[in-house]
Amino acid sequence: MEYLLDNRQIENTYQEIIRRIWPIKNGAVAEMMTKRGLEYKVNLGASIVSLRLLAENYSKNHLLALKLWNKQWRETMILATMLDEPSQVTEEQIDYWVKSLPTIEMAEQASMNLFVFTPFAFQKAREWCLEKKNLVKMTGLLMMGRLALMDKTTGDEAFESFFEVLPPLSKDPELSSIFIRSFTHIGRRNISLNKLAIMFARTLQTIGSPVSQMVAGEIIEELESDYIREMLDEKA
Repeated sequence: MEYLLDNRQIENTYQEIIRRIWPIKNGAVAEMMTKRGLEYKVNLGASIVSLRLLAENYSKNHLLALKLWNKQWRETMILATMLDEPSQVTEEQIDYWVKSLPTIEMAEQASMNLFVFTPFAFQKAREWCLEKKNLVKMTGLLMMGRLALMDKTTGDEAFESFFEVLPPLSKDPELSSIFIRSFTHIGRRNISLNKLAIMFARTLQTIGSPVSQMVAGEIIEELESDYIREMLDEKA
């Protein structure tokens, strides 16, 4: 995916950011991440907190974000998600980025920092849940959960629309922890979605899959807990 990236001022800012990344590197953290299977083209081990503090020194800029993403370092890609302008993100870009995500860490950062704020967040979250690549499916689930947490205005119907694409994902043990975490966020939004989410989880229990049944059991236990009931009653 190619972009015109020859703006002199942006190039200067980009080079300045690259220079400022080096002092916050942490080799021990980078080594630990590699041992955990989080592999990047270049990983300097900088903490998310230090990267966020660095990003606060710069205004959001779409062209700058594209340059940082194209560098393909862990740190520059995370900064790209922090510094891009959601209104300037295109469908082509977001599809390209999600398919080039190297790790679940990057999927989490991209979803939280940028993807959920784009105009087509709900659309892409559903689409990605239907993709073949597991990391893309994970991003779809992460998006679903982040939208349930952060979007305060969208109606229940938008979240109900996720239910129809989720049953196949409930069978995959690689997705189960993210599935449970993200889906329960939907059931925490309000009493109506809580009831619908529990009903949906009960249908998952009828699927001939031990993973689906485990996922459903944990969701129901969480959404029927006294803590959630009290929280929803306070919201009502």
